[in-house]
Amino acid sequence: MKLFYRFFIFLYPNIAKLISGNNAKAALWVQGRKNILEKIEQAMQANTASVIWLHCSSLGEFEQGRPIIEKIKTENKNQKVLLTFFSPSGYEVRKNYEGADWVFYLPMDGVNNARKFISIVKPSLVIFVKYEFWFYYLTEIKKQNIPLILVSGIFRKSQLFFKWYGNFYKNMLHCFTHLFVQTEESAKLLASIGFTKNVTVAGDTRFDRVIEIANNFKPIEIIEQFIGNNKVIIAGSTWTEDDEELEHYINTNSEIKFIVAPHDVQQERINECLQLYKNAVLFSSYKNSPLTNYNCLIIDNVGMLSKLYKYATICYVGGAFGGDGVHNVLEAAVYNKPVVFGPEYEKYIEAAELIDTEGAFTIDSALELEKIFNDLLNDEKLYNETKANAGNYVKSKSGAAEKIIKFIYENRLLTIVSNN
Repeated sequence: MKLFYRFFIFLYPNIAKLISGNNAKAALWVQGRKNILEKIEQAMQANTASVIWLHCSSLGEFEQGRPIIEKIKTENKNQKVLLTFFSPSGYEVRKNYEGADWVFYLPMDGVNNARKFISIVKPSLVIFVKYEFWFYYLTEIKKQNIPLILVSGIFRKSQLFFKWYGNFYKNMLHCFTHLFVQTEESAKLLASIGFTKNVTVAGDTRFDRVIEIANNFKPIEIIEQFIGNNKVIIAGSTWTEDDEELEHYINTNSEIKFIVAPHDVQQERINECLQLYKNAVLFSSYKNSPLTNYNCLIIDNVGMLSKLYKYATICYVGGAFGGDGVHNVLEAAVYNKPVVFGPEYEKYIEAAELIDTEGAFTIDSALELEKIFNDLLNDEKLYNETKANAGNYVKSKSGAAEKIIKFIYENRLLTIVSNN
């Protein structure tokens, strides 16, 4: 298995280089890692303070790690934080994140890269989020006796850790000082392969993050102007498959305002949305010349969605008509809003639990979408019960970040930095 892993970490960057000419994401991945170790060394060479290294695969994982480092930074003003991403979709959005002292791509895993990276950064605490397991980085961290925790971990029986031939991956877990997992099921799976003493069911830190966002909400005047006194359906993180299901309803209900925020805001996808939605205007155009004769506003930027859901009568969350599954339903539910999404959600426990608590609906077709939307808009009792269930579900799951931070302090995993 180790041989396959070594082949993978050799093959991945070479494939990325090969396709980078025709693939914008691959091009960013390759370009972002040019001379990356030298850039990190230059940026950090004068640092003498304690460093927390937080590593996330992408943007969603960053939102899970964020409440922890922001809380620690608030309590320890001089604490330094290095944030790394594997994916461009995380790095390109958060490369200017003010909560970290340095933000970089993670150099590709390997013996030499891991050794040099750790020698440059000299982290006093390492936090990996959810799914990230890089063999050479993990083993070098353990070798250097650096505290390492996994937060918001989620484990499934199908993963290699739990296969008879999965010892290579199972051994990576021995590198962690502690594993904070989201569910009892994950804890039971880890116990089945011998991990009991260093596992805690803390929940998902995303609940803490979305609650924080909601509590710090600030009105968006241009959005309020577009909505007026109308009912509004906000469709967030949509892919082509979602827009094709939404198209008929949006085009035939001119009395309702719709706000569509595509997951991908590159020009090709934006143009596709403009073709599908017949009475639509781009946000970038509308804010410069607000007119009232549109019923659909297409968000052609990144970063607004978590606030937009506040204005919704109903929230539709995209992704669940594709193989990757539904996007972040918590961003919508936290505002006490009914949530609707497609059929691919089984891998996302929060989506499944939201349905179980009757705070969300799943649909398989445009016809089902139309029925659910109309039922929620016309049945006041159903609407009020659904939105209350959604909000109460999110509130009931808060506190994961606080549990993790308490553990870090109580077990002295972090060198406390004086604020004086």
